[in-house]
Amino acid sequence: MKKNKARVAVLVSGGGTNLQAIIDACGKGIITSGEVVLVISDTEGAYALTRAEKAGIRGITIPKKAYRKKMSAFEKELTAKLDEEKIDLIVLAGFLTILSAKFTKHFKDRIINVHPSLIPSFCGEGFYGLKVHEAALEKGVKVTGATVHFVNEIPDGGRIILQKAVAVKDGDTPEILQKRVMRLAEWRLLPAAVELVSREIVENRKQEKK
Repeated sequence: MKKNKARVAVLVSGGGTNLQAIIDACGKGIITSGEVVLVISDTEGAYALTRAEKAGIRGITIPKKAYRKKMSAFEKELTAKLDEEKIDLIVLAGFLTILSAKFTKHFKDRIINVHPSLIPSFCGEGFYGLKVHEAALEKGVKVTGATVHFVNEIPDGGRIILQKAVAVKDGDTPEILQKRVMRLAEWRLLPAAVELVSREIVENRKQEKK
């Protein structure tokens, strides 16, 4: 790995379609300022780890289930792995664990997340996956989309980095809308944000050395 690239870790819980979008973007030269060096799953057997293996990226599991309600112990293990690998940027890509204020402050302005709505609509605790699209359709909105934002102690409450709107069509189901938002917004926005934030990290590092 080149020294002038930001070291990126991707945190996942499931299939890893957003991870794949990042991997593909690295291969296409869309992401040049960062390199994914680690994928961490909080769920055993997550297919995202298979995607990481196929791409030659180190993948590990820190099963949240093993810690039961001891979130502090889970986060301690997670923090140790990220610090050990000298991670510059953490990307939450379908990572369903809500992180504490202690964790987010430790990695302040170094964690980003993609959310399948135009924040501040349909966001916060309890809004994830299909639930977001169900709420959007129930409300009758004509436009939805996706948002990439920095992560702080408030679910979906950090500063917005990028947003992209997606039209809601007659006859949409939550599943159909979810796929359209992924294809037209999430899979484009997240790699663009990874590049944007990675470039800032690299530039800041250069300034600090001067």
